[in-house]
Amino acid sequence: MRIGILLSERSGSDALRALTDDLHRTADEGFVSAWMSHIFGVDALTALAVAGSRVPEIELGTAVVPTYPRHPGALAQQARTTALAVGPDRLTLGIGLSHRVVIENMFGYGFERPARHMREYLSILDPLLQRQPVSYTGETLAGNLELAIPDEGRIPVLLAAMGTRMLQLAGRRADGTVLWMTGPATIREHIAPTITAAATDAGRSPARIVCALPVLVTDDADAARERAARTFATYGTLPSYRAMMDREGAAGPADLAIIGTEDQVAARVREVFDAGATEFVASVFAGGAEAQRTRALLAGLLG
Repeated sequence: MRIGILLSERSGSDALRALTDDLHRTADEGFVSAWMSHIFGVDALTALAVAGSRVPEIELGTAVVPTYPRHPGALAQQARTTALAVGPDRLTLGIGLSHRVVIENMFGYGFERPARHMREYLSILDPLLQRQPVSYTGETLAGNLELAIPDEGRIPVLLAAMGTRMLQLAGRRADGTVLWMTGPATIREHIAPTITAAATDAGRSPARIVCALPVLVTDDADAARERAARTFATYGTLPSYRAMMDREGAAGPADLAIIGTEDQVAARVREVFDAGATEFVASVFAGGAEAQRTRALLAGLLG
């Protein structure tokens, strides 16, 4: 089983040192990958370039970088520079639309026809990541440029795709999807069949399905669920995640969090893989002894 860790978002003055320490620990524990969200702390790609250059071998990923605030040419340049810093075949670029409340209310961009936006975005991003020039003019995006960056190896691209149209786009044009707040029933019945069919029809390799969920090994499951409900409450209000919860029959994020004893957590992680996920990324949402137990259990599943 390919299992990774979602690194904690960092925002303090020691953010890069703390991130490097986290990455060292994750690599030393034997995890396949470490992923970083791009929210309102440090820039994910810049931070991974710094920390990843100091910690060899472990795979790195963004989950995810929002596209609307970044021209695809600028993102391709940043991603290729990050890949150059950490070494070839280590970086996966996870990108996503973000949410209307973020893009319109915080950044001031329009959020109309998001699937069109992502199609046009990939039309510029893809060639540049493949070290090719691009000349493209769409309805909302245009790019006529070429990047002069040394060969840093291939950078796979994952879309934060959950709805049908975005999953079809991810299957046809990207390497797969990276999920959040999406449970095994939804993966089995909706995510995997939709993206797999699109990739097959396009003659592409089987799509990666990276499932990230909150995880905690504990003897007090009720308290952990209450904590998960508080910590992740916002995600229950965002339409894209709410739609996945409704498919799963989950009242809220706490119902999707993987919580319980070692045996219970292991069984639910295996269920995610059995549903069709190719990789699992754990967001360990507590510290202390419970975090140590959780990471030890997950590391044990790798063997």
